[in-house]
Parts: sequence; C-alpha cells; structure tokens
Amino acid sequence: MIRVNNANIESFVAPNYAETLLPELNTAQGHLQNGTGAGNDFIGWVNLPRDYDKDEYARIKAAAAKIQGDSQALVVIGIGGSYLGARGVIECLCSPNYNLKKKNTPNIYFAGNGLSADAMHEIEELLEGVDFSINVISKSGTTTEPAVAFRFFRELAEKKYGKEGAAKRIYATTDAHKGALKNLADENGYETFVVPDDIGGRYSVLTAVGLLPITVAGVDIDALMGGAAEMMETCTKADYAINPAWQYAAGRTALYRAGYKIEVLAAYEPCFRFMSEWWKQLYGESEGKENKGLFPASVEFTADLHSMGQYIQQGERHLFESVVRFGPSKNEMKVPFDAADGDGLNFLVGKDMDFIARQAMDGTLLAHVEGGVPNVIVEAGVNDAATLGQLIYFFEYACGLSGYMLNVNPFDQPGVEAYKKNMFALLGKPGYEALREELLAKLG
Repeated sequence: MIRVNNANIESFVAPNYAETLLPELNTAQGHLQNGTGAGNDFIGWVNLPRDYDKDEYARIKAAAAKIQGDSQALVVIGIGGSYLGARGVIECLCSPNYNLKKKNTPNIYFAGNGLSADAMHEIEELLEGVDFSINVISKSGTTTEPAVAFRFFRELAEKKYGKEGAAKRIYATTDAHKGALKNLADENGYETFVVPDDIGGRYSVLTAVGLLPITVAGVDIDALMGGAAEMMETCTKADYAINPAWQYAAGRTALYRAGYKIEVLAAYEPCFRFMSEWWKQLYGESEGKENKGLFPASVEFTADLHSMGQYIQQGERHLFESVVRFGPSKNEMKVPFDAADGDGLNFLVGKDMDFIARQAMDGTLLAHVEGGVPNVIVEAGVNDAATLGQLIYFFEYACGLSGYMLNVNPFDQPGVEAYKKNMFALLGKPGYEALREELLAKLG
C-alpha cells in the first residue's frame, strides 16, 4: 500500500498544519464522494475501479488479443490524457525500451501528440513491411494533432490492406454517441470503445483510453485495476492517519501556502519518466487556474543530480520535492570485483545496486533538506501492475482534493482553448478570418 512520509516538510510549514487543514480536507472529500463540488459532472473516475463497464472490459481484452495475433505494431494516436497514461504504464512496467525488447507482443508507437513531420514520417518508416493496427483516441475526433495523424495512418492502412481490410485493424476510442470520430467509425465499421462522458482525459488512464494499448503490451490489467480498487477503498476513509491521499494533499497544500510554488516529482527509476509526464498533466491542468497552483516539474535521479542537482541544492528556495520510492528491484545486480581497482570502487564489491541506490537516495534527501528543500516521500511497493494501479488512483484522488482546497475546479481546462483559437485562425480555418487578420498584424 502507498505510504506518505511528510517528516521532511515539518520545519518548513506552519505548526500543526495537518490538524489545521482537516476541515478543508473533509470538505474536499465530501465534494469527491458526494459530487457536491465544482466540476462534479467529471468525477466518474472516483468509483471507476469498482463500477467500470465489465462488458467493455472483456471487449478490450478480446481486441488486444486480436491485435497481438495479427499485428507486429500498434499505432496509438492521441494527445495529452489520450496517450500519456498508457505510455507511462507501458514504459514503467514493460521498459522504456519496450519496442527494442524480444517479446511476443507488438511494438507500440505513439503518434498524434505533436505536429512534427519528421516524427510522423519516422513512424511510417518503422511500419514498412510489418502488419499493424491503429488505436485512434479522441472524444470529438476534431482535435488537430490526433486528427491530422489519423488521416496519415488511416491512408497508410487503406493502401496496405484496402478500405475494408483496414477497417478491421482500426479501433476508435471516442464518444459513445456523437462526434466526428464516432461518425467515421460507424460509417466504416471500426470497433469502438468509449471515452466516458463523466471522466476527463487526464483522469482516463484506467478506462478504454489507456487500457487497450496497455493490454496489447501484455500488462496484467486485472492486477492494475485491482490495485486501483484497493486504493479507492482506502481513499474513501475520511481519516488523516490512514488515507495517504489526505496526507499528500495536506503536505503540498501547506507548502504552497508557505511560499513554495514549484513541486518537483523525483523518481530513481528511468522507467518512471512518462508516469511523471502523466503526473505533470494531471496536476498542471487540474490546478493551474485563476493565477493559482503549484507548477509541476519532474526529474529523474540520479541522472538529473548531475544536471539539475546544483539548482535544486542551492538555487532559489521556491521548490519542494515529492519523491516516489519503489520497493526492491526484480533483478539482483551485484558489483563485480576488479583486481586493478582503477576506479577505486572495490569497497562496493558484492553490494547490490538496490543497496547503492538506496544510499544515494537517502544521502540526496538529507542534503536537499539541509539545503532548504522540503521533501514529501511517497513510498510504493515493488514496481508491478498492482502497485502502479494504486499509485495512479492515489495521485488522481489527491489531485481532486488539492484542487478543491485551492478553490478551483479540478476538472476543467479553460486555458487550453486559447492556443487552439489562435492556431485555427493562423491555419485559415473557416470562421476565424477576423482573428487571423488581427494575429497576422501582431506577428508583422
């Protein structure tokens, strides 16, 4: 079970901060459990690990088995919450080098998360000579980046397999009833999965949005959902002593109010990189409103101790760290003996890499605290599907609590529309002519 240790923040925040925040935590808890807060039409994720659609869940497994049987690659097309969670889980549980490993599951390529012609072309090159399927993920089907990517890869599939053959290899995760992608799927006979109306993209990793590609990669989604369900039961308890989401939300809220404006998520496993990217979207998009909110950043230790470590240790004191610590590694790696001992490391002979990493971790935490950097420690179990399911739900629930304690709606993202409007105008989309002229004048 996830455990939170706030001991390293106590000298940086107000005394008795947890007791002081209990009324706010209780109110936020009520908003999530009873649907009484802002954005309450987007809290379907709260009970999802228990109330998910069992029939669709079975179809996800069947579709994944089909893709594993007829495809050497799966192209996952989506942006933001439509891909970050799935990529994070796959890399964390299967390796950042998943596509390079010997395995009996397809390679997975993520597209539609940017507008780079080179990146798109590279994936097309990687698909040459291999059988592939497509999972396009979009609530509306009109979001520019994935919609453009889908045009390219649908054309590629139709050239290779014919229109009917391609249709059997395209899986659309979209709105249940409406939208451009839903209409296209119905017209062409693509198998469809649902982006739930009551779950926003950044909270959707445990829906079909994330579960289809995750299952194709061979992850045990029963264990993933089981871990999330276990954490869900813990998070329903309005008890600071046993609810880790309360402890995390209280710690980061107290630090924010004490003047710490940046939260740096740190992990000591390279495989956690894209889980950190998912976490950044979750918290940045949920809290960054009305000129409020912690700025979410991330580092990978120990690598980033040799790049960002100097700033963290001695830079401006406006940040704190939240450190994710996993349990023992699955692989035992002991330092070998070297007769010459040219590097002076024979004192480590026979010591396991886990032991060395733990000492580096503890030494870093102590140095950072002494340097004025508060630390929240999130203790997880061994890095497996059940633990990751717990961690996903824990971060989601704590995010909802934190957003309500910040007095913002944790489930909307009005600021995201600003760049889209300008982009549409500059691209010449019909209806944006006046804005286009205004923007072109500003650009000179």
